[in-house]
Amino acid sequence: MNYRWRMLSESLFVLLQDLCSSQRAIEFGRTYVVRPKGKHQATVVWLHGLGDNGSSWSQLLETLPLPNIKWICPTAPTRPMTIFGGFPSTAWFDVGDLSEDVPDDLEGLDAAAAHVVNLLSTEPTDIKLGVGGFSMGAATALYSATCFAHGKYGNGNPYPAKLSAVVGLSGWLPCSKTLKNKLGGENEARRRAASLPILLCHGKGDDVVQYKFGEKSSQALTSNAFQDVIFKAYSGLGHYTCPEEMDEVCAWLTTKLGLEGCSS
Repeated sequence: MNYRWRMLSESLFVLLQDLCSSQRAIEFGRTYVVRPKGKHQATVVWLHGLGDNGSSWSQLLETLPLPNIKWICPTAPTRPMTIFGGFPSTAWFDVGDLSEDVPDDLEGLDAAAAHVVNLLSTEPTDIKLGVGGFSMGAATALYSATCFAHGKYGNGNPYPAKLSAVVGLSGWLPCSKTLKNKLGGENEARRRAASLPILLCHGKGDDVVQYKFGEKSSQALTSNAFQDVIFKAYSGLGHYTCPEEMDEVCAWLTTKLGLEGCSS
């Protein structure tokens, strides 16, 4: 009897360990917040790229002449990555390759999009909401844009946030092949898509997420009811940002979010 009880206890302990490990695998990291220096008019969740964290982007965003924006910079969960042969890294979802043509990790994408919504859920009702990101963060932001238009996550649950702007730098559009089926026959979904401004920027010298993937993502959006999409190409720019690109982001956000203006 004691032996059987000990074996049962050990089995239960292993099960609890597995559950804890699973929970740790989807646990999001630290969130960094950049408070507005002027009147708070908009809040933007900004998502970092693969292997990065929210801190590095919060430091850059704090330097931008956008005093009316509150920036929320979360850190992705640390998870085993197929692209790294199972080695763990901070990532919003799993990928086998950094491109638009790989199988989509819908569970990871939905969890990341839901985390963005959760971060925006406590913002004042009169504040405009946006999401943006770099590389994998851009892919998550664009996926969030399609969830907003569809009114649902990929798993069918309602998408509750009202987005006013989406920015994607050096990224790609997940689930692009199923976008037509999502939005095709739904008038309300197409109306939401048409109303959402999206800015895409991509370097022609990007050797991580190839330029053609950014270009194809823009085309997929515009051919599926997203009418306010701007795609900016930068000659010689690799998989990183440049001052010219960030100036474009500042000017675009100021216009699309109706901000009172940039600080000098």
